[in-house]
Amino acid sequence: MAKVLILGKIEAAGIDLLLEQGRIDVRELPDHSPDIMQQVGDADAIVVRMTRIDSRLIDAAPSLKVVARHGVGYEAVDVAALTARGIPLALVGDVNSGAVAEHTLAMMLAVSKRIVVHDRALRDGRFDVRDRFAATELADKTVLIVGFGRIGRRVAQHCAAFEMDVYVHDPFFGIDEVRPFGYKYSPILQDALEIADYVCLHVPKSAETVNLIGKPELASMKPTATLINVSRGGIVDEAALFDALSQGRLAGAALDVFEPEPPLTDNPLLSLDSVVLSPHCAAFTRECGRRMSVACARNVLAAFDGSLDPALVVNPETLG
Repeated sequence: MAKVLILGKIEAAGIDLLLEQGRIDVRELPDHSPDIMQQVGDADAIVVRMTRIDSRLIDAAPSLKVVARHGVGYEAVDVAALTARGIPLALVGDVNSGAVAEHTLAMMLAVSKRIVVHDRALRDGRFDVRDRFAATELADKTVLIVGFGRIGRRVAQHCAAFEMDVYVHDPFFGIDEVRPFGYKYSPILQDALEIADYVCLHVPKSAETVNLIGKPELASMKPTATLINVSRGGIVDEAALFDALSQGRLAGAALDVFEPEPPLTDNPLLSLDSVVLSPHCAAFTRECGRRMSVACARNVLAAFDGSLDPALVVNPETLG
């Protein structure tokens, strides 16, 4: 029987799909489990959520045929080491963009409507918090979508439905590709930051995007603006963000991701009422969790059968 090692909790639907084949032994471990090295030696496939897949782990798995990432990001996977072994890294494809886009809008609304602050005040008996008139509206505000991939496009659609003025910045797209959607295109990030009321980040983490939003970028933003990051921790300089927020140079932020994760308990951003937080869960709806688990299982089965879709593989040269 083939052995599939699952690192991190996934929905049962994907596990059931593997087990019903009658030829697969499924072993589940928590993310970052100390037992991984003991279990990986005879693994034919790995399904991974957050655990780092480095060269040491890959070298310890001589039977490994595929790594199926439970998501679309792969900065924690040593792709070069997998490629050297001829092992494909498969992603789930477009199964989570809707969930992440909805979460982005939920966080935007939570900040603008002061949902968390008002909830806490009401529970403390401060009904008169409403008299501050602190909430704001999305209509007629300018939103900058940084990253115009699947998630960014869906966020732009939602924002347009809220009657927002949508700007897009993405070095991999041009005005001719953005204009048909009815949005405005900004080739220079700094220029767009200066006019945006909301800035939504939807870019992968790479050497080029680490600290993409740092002290200079935050200084360019309006003091009434809000920053929303549902992409990856490290794309925003958290220390610079805290300074901007605590000094009144930025109105608010919404963060689903952190560097490191989970965030340290003394992270000063956790103390600010102007920040709405969630635990890197934008894609973790029941529906999306099922889709991701099934997509991972199908990628594993396809790899075993030699029918893995190249469009889902980060290193398609391993498919031979």
